[in-house]
Amino acid sequence: MVEPIIRVADIAWIRLRSPDLDTQEAFLSDFGLVRAVRLNDKLFMRAADPSHHVHITEKGDPAVIAIAFRARSEDDLKKLAREASGASGVENLDEPGGGKRVRLTEYNGMGIEVVHGVETLTPLPIETRVLNAGYAKQARAGEFLRIGARPSQVKRMGHAVISTPHVEESVAWAHQHLGIVRSDDVHLDDDENELFASFNRVDDGDGFVDHHVMMFGRHASSGLNHVSYEVQDLDDLAAGHDYLKARHPDRHLWGIGRHTLGAQIFDYWQDPYGRLHEHWTDSDVLNNHSGYRRHKRSLGMRSQWGTQAPQAFRDAASR
Repeated sequence: MVEPIIRVADIAWIRLRSPDLDTQEAFLSDFGLVRAVRLNDKLFMRAADPSHHVHITEKGDPAVIAIAFRARSEDDLKKLAREASGASGVENLDEPGGGKRVRLTEYNGMGIEVVHGVETLTPLPIETRVLNAGYAKQARAGEFLRIGARPSQVKRMGHAVISTPHVEESVAWAHQHLGIVRSDDVHLDDDENELFASFNRVDDGDGFVDHHVMMFGRHASSGLNHVSYEVQDLDDLAAGHDYLKARHPDRHLWGIGRHTLGAQIFDYWQDPYGRLHEHWTDSDVLNNHSGYRRHKRSLGMRSQWGTQAPQAFRDAASR
């Protein structure tokens, strides 16, 4: 395997384009994001964790512009700019949050930003009480649990999924330029050599990370399948589901259910311009001692519970 140029630390944000920032902000607020900064032509939305923003919308015709990842150091940005084919130089990010970036184009033509030094903010207060003791009686003895009608309280961005006719080549590009590593691959039931999907995580050595930060799934055309945001817990996800369903009943696509690979509890929604946004909670977390696995499509791509993926989800490939 080719030694990667750098190893990214995490995913940072999605950068989209939408013709109406008011419409986009209304949906994202109901989804559980919070306005960080609004300019005449750009909208920056944050989550509860300290990242300055996890979602950018620029004004214009609907499009997916870029997926951003956090570099571990400014030296990594310089190395990427120097060694990656087609990379920009190290640029100052002239927008709220500041920082520096290198721009790339991944195998399918999707924009990639690798950033460092972006400002952080004070975490937002949350209502949800995460129970470290699980659901044992003593965990909330003498207390009442009451969840009002409200959006989910999004913690952070978790991963992005790209649809592509070229899964193996896409994975190879991401491994070389971003330093992510395979967690699970899925092959066709009747041909173990035909790769259908690949789940890849951040390489943090002994450190435990989400099951995947980037996944590639086979499709006739290339584009963004979905972006994914972690919420506080199952109650938070379900509360957000009901809140969104009351306000945007035509935008729900799939969920609630639990994936097999990654094992996240999931819920998928379309934004006003058709881009898929996922709520999830309770992922598998792995490190580099966890090993690598291969699975048949009929097993690996199924839900453990809940409905199976609708065709509209399988066909999602926003450009």
